[in-house]
Amino acid sequence: MTATQTSSSPSRQDQKVNVKVVTSGLWVAMLFVFAYVDIFTALRADVITGVLGGKVAGAGFDINQSFLVLTTVYILVPALMVPFSLMAPARLNRPVNVVVSILYAVSVVAAAIGETWAYYLVGSVVEVVLLVAIAAVAWSWPRSSAPRQLAA
Repeated sequence: MTATQTSSSPSRQDQKVNVKVVTSGLWVAMLFVFAYVDIFTALRADVITGVLGGKVAGAGFDINQSFLVLTTVYILVPALMVPFSLMAPARLNRPVNVVVSILYAVSVVAAAIGETWAYYLVGSVVEVVLLVAIAAVAWSWPRSSAPRQLAA
């Protein structure tokens, strides 16, 4: 085909993705990274030794009912953000996504303080980037173009 000829096939067109789908997808991606970093952590000798002694390596927490319940709740929140992001109305969705993603970004940074394993630091950086992306997408949530109705 020469420079003067045109292609007979139509050009590709990107479709705008709904902000609910974007935030939900970012939560899914964050959870995958979160899960795999934890799985890889379970393979470390220092962690295995700590677990066998009933302690969380590095943190010194006892592995007991309270710790496991709190850990489950910590994981449930972002897991529930996936369907929440798809189903909640925008007026609730936007602030909850901003607040929860920022709180989780802070917790990921706090957990990485003092960490020396590269995989953990790389995973933490990716998690924080995804969480900041969630906050940014939610913060810039498009406004409705329909005029507001004032109550009589």
